[in-house]
Amino acid sequence: MITSLSIKNYALIEDIRVDLQQGLTIITGETGAGKSILLGAMALLLGKRADSSSVRNAEKKCIVEGEFNLNGYGLKNVFLENDLDYDNHTIIRREILPSGKSRAFVNDSPVGLSQLQTLAVFLVDIHSQNTTNSFADESFQVEVIDAVGGTLPLLTKYQNNLSLYSEISKKLVIAKEEKFSADKELDYNAFLQSELTEIPLKGIKQDALEETYETLNNAEEIQEALGSVLQIANLEDQGALDQLKQMRAILSRLSGFSSSFNELQERLNSVVLELEDVLESVQNKMESVEVDPSELTRIDDLLQHVYKLQQKHNVQTVEELIVIEEELSAKLYTTAVLDERIAQLENEQNTLLEVLKISAEALFKSRQKVLPKLISLLEDKLALLGLPNARFKIEHVVTEDFKKLGNDRVAVYFTANKGGTFGLLKKVASGGEMSRIMLSVKAVLATYKQLPTIIFDEIDTGVSGEIALKMAGIMSTMSENMQLISITHLPQIAAKGSNHIKVYKEDVNNITETKLMSLNEEERIVEIAQMIGGNSVTDTTLANAKELLN
Repeated sequence: MITSLSIKNYALIEDIRVDLQQGLTIITGETGAGKSILLGAMALLLGKRADSSSVRNAEKKCIVEGEFNLNGYGLKNVFLENDLDYDNHTIIRREILPSGKSRAFVNDSPVGLSQLQTLAVFLVDIHSQNTTNSFADESFQVEVIDAVGGTLPLLTKYQNNLSLYSEISKKLVIAKEEKFSADKELDYNAFLQSELTEIPLKGIKQDALEETYETLNNAEEIQEALGSVLQIANLEDQGALDQLKQMRAILSRLSGFSSSFNELQERLNSVVLELEDVLESVQNKMESVEVDPSELTRIDDLLQHVYKLQQKHNVQTVEELIVIEEELSAKLYTTAVLDERIAQLENEQNTLLEVLKISAEALFKSRQKVLPKLISLLEDKLALLGLPNARFKIEHVVTEDFKKLGNDRVAVYFTANKGGTFGLLKKVASGGEMSRIMLSVKAVLATYKQLPTIIFDEIDTGVSGEIALKMAGIMSTMSENMQLISITHLPQIAAKGSNHIKVYKEDVNNITETKLMSLNEEERIVEIAQMIGGNSVTDTTLANAKELLN
């Protein structure tokens, strides 16, 4: 329930705060006093989009704040599902900044409008002259049926099964889309993969292969060059090796004269040994290089194949080709197993569909059983409200579509006259009839479930006299176990309230302001007397007011 409402800088309101109680709270006031402004502020608090034109002073921010006592409402999970911190004493605040931007807070944590709107459904239910046709909405009709029939556990079971079925169905759609796409690419991918497997890519070292190719391709030139090296080194008497040996012998003769000559001789000896080693390697290399046209052709063909694949796939290395080949193989494998995957999903879908059908049928049958009871309850309430001949007929059928609330569809038909022709409720019920129907529906619901705070905005439109008294009695009974707020112009309803708030205008410094005042017993008598006789208060209207209050 809402325990207090604070409004600052909104429309004609400068700064007001009102404390609200359990039971039936009555709000009255002259036309234009600001009752609709009060409702507008409440709607803003509950997630309505902000309108900067409703700010009283554009240089200051507008603040609407409501405090709620949530004890016993079982809303912890709702808070958790919306990433909100739960507190039995919850504060909701809306702000409209001078810039025109708006902000919303729940327990001082910033929230988005969608979060606030989701939460608001469980806190306050506003019914105005423009929204009294909600019972004409199928989803609300089903909600009423489930509340009276106690079918919520069956609905929960059905929705769980629907969730599982929907999840599998989505997976099946995705798998079939993948299969369709894979089938279109299957032949091309298979061709690409076969090209990449024509040569053993994993056994190819491209750098080494290219080096071997260059060696074989230039074998004669290499042999000729290496032969020249050996010839220069080994030329008799004039060869580089013989000359180095002669120089070593000369230095050897001088080593006896000075140790420095011995050192030079040793260094030259190292050069001789190194040259001998180099020449041996040159000899071996020359012997290993052979002119082999067939091997050259084989390597050239292999390299050309590699180059062609690299160019086709726009890569530079054999390793990248291997990655592409593996990816293509994976795609081909996926294509092969998708049929099996689809068959498996179809089996699961069929199984879940049977389970879903069973739960949907149980839900349908349970709802079907409660329809006569619901019709009787509503017709009895309407009889009290001056519609003794009102009759309902509820069409309840099964369809092939599994939706959130079941695979059954509900249509409520209504006639207000004995022997009258039934028509769809939303098409044939007048404004006054719909007001009474909505009150009857809410009264029935209040017996079967915990309702949020209900605000009736002149739901008594089109009624008066004895009917108004009956309507007031129903509201009073409803308010015994819940918080109910009624904005009314009828004294019969105003007199039934346990709390009474008056909305009025007052000029402050030549500026009109809307203000609120909680009325005491004497003030209530005067207010109700004014409602009976207009602004004229007489002994008769005062006596009538006292009689209504008693």
